[in-house]
Amino acid sequence: EVVVVGNPANTNCLIASKSAPSIPKENFSCLTRLDHNRAKSQIALKLGVTANDVKNVIIWGNHSSTQYPDVNHAKVNVKGKEVGVYEAIKDDSWLKGDFIVTVQQRGAAVIKARKLSSAMSAAKAICDHVRDIWFGTPAGEFVSMGVISDGNSYGVPEDLLYSFPVVIKDKTWKFVEGLPINDFSREKMELTAKELTEEKETAVEFLSSA
Repeated sequence: EVVVVGNPANTNCLIASKSAPSIPKENFSCLTRLDHNRAKSQIALKLGVTANDVKNVIIWGNHSSTQYPDVNHAKVNVKGKEVGVYEAIKDDSWLKGDFIVTVQQRGAAVIKARKLSSAMSAAKAICDHVRDIWFGTPAGEFVSMGVISDGNSYGVPEDLLYSFPVVIKDKTWKFVEGLPINDFSREKMELTAKELTEEKETAVEFLSSA
């Protein structure tokens, strides 16, 4: 297994995979778990619960400010009852606005405040990511991971390293299939795919001229 953390993580991971063709493409992943954990924390803070009470948030796309934190399929445990995040928060404009921007910009905000990146949160996210690859995801839960887009059912172009919701069993990840995608989500997912396509083209151009 190869996990890429250094930015631009998705494109670095894609290039690493292309540079090591003897390793299956599926064995390469990049870290979007930090963004995933941040999305959970934002929801938990808003509702006064713990991050462990929130599950099935999704980070789609690039580990950059175009990433799309999606809570349309997320659930939260409120007073022992599992409810959808939209239903629990009852503030669609926050969920479609400030929440998304906060998660997208969180890394930059931490660097601005500390003059350093968030080493501990990143370290924890790497541990979470590797633990799930090793031991699998809990029943009924999925996580976000940057993986090769080949064969996805969400219209994301092939041959991109894109963050998807995945379930992991026996050290093998699979896309979570069949989640309904509304127009708002679709637009955000396409925007981050476009950025990744451009990054890939730049990287390939640079490497071929080097």
